[in-house]
Amino acid sequence: MATLNHARLLGDDAAPPVTGTAALASAAIPRRAAARPGALLAVATAGLLGMTVLVAGEPPAAAQGAQPDSRSVSVARALGIDSSSPLEDRSLTREGDLLEQLAVSRAERETEQAAAAQAQGQAEQAARAEAEARAAAEAKAAAEAARPTAVMPVDAARMTSSFGPRWGTLHAGVDLAAPMMTPEFAAMDGIVLQAGPASGFGLAVYIQHANGDVTVYGHMEKILVSAGQVVRAGDTIALVGNRGQSTGPHLHFEVRIGGLNGEPVDPLGYLRQWGVQI
Repeated sequence: MATLNHARLLGDDAAPPVTGTAALASAAIPRRAAARPGALLAVATAGLLGMTVLVAGEPPAAAQGAQPDSRSVSVARALGIDSSSPLEDRSLTREGDLLEQLAVSRAERETEQAAAAQAQGQAEQAARAEAEARAAAEAKAAAEAARPTAVMPVDAARMTSSFGPRWGTLHAGVDLAAPMMTPEFAAMDGIVLQAGPASGFGLAVYIQHANGDVTVYGHMEKILVSAGQVVRAGDTIALVGNRGQSTGPHLHFEVRIGGLNGEPVDPLGYLRQWGVQI
């Protein structure tokens, strides 16, 4: 293979000879091109490229038996991460801890909300109960205020005998005629002293009131109260009858001042004093 002396072409006899691919590239150029500087530059460039190809094609130093640097740098240690466990596992553990904390926080929040709701429900229930009790008390007070102090002992009755002398004796009450089984009422609030058979009346009821006075009801067909029972004005205590010394169904009604054996007074005048319209 012919060898081309680059130094001779360039006019430098001291330059070393060129061999290999560069020499082949130089030999392919016609001689007449050697006289032109541009051609010489092209030949030199081709030689340099050939040398670069040869250099790039050489195997790395490690493949030729060179020993690698035994010093190594731990990236995990440099970043402050424990290299004993994978990064992915540590991320999963951290996420699990966060989820557990969220679950605990949610449970605590739900417990607090449930306790608050229960307390609110109890407060509302207590408020409703208090309002209902207050309303009931007000209704009772209103009903009590509206309730009459005294009433006629029989509704729509006809007076057949008044208070005063009759047949040579004192008729100590009034006779109020009404159909059989007509309801009879307590004239005022009081307590039943006696209720049952009575001389001349057949059956009779005696009620003592707060001021000590006693009202008497006689000739009834049926008694609906018993001794010791508390009654209020207008409560039904018996049904009109015709028992005892009677000429027809009626109620014999008396008022005795101060007690069971007190002085009899005109019942109609007495009831008027208590606001009864007769």
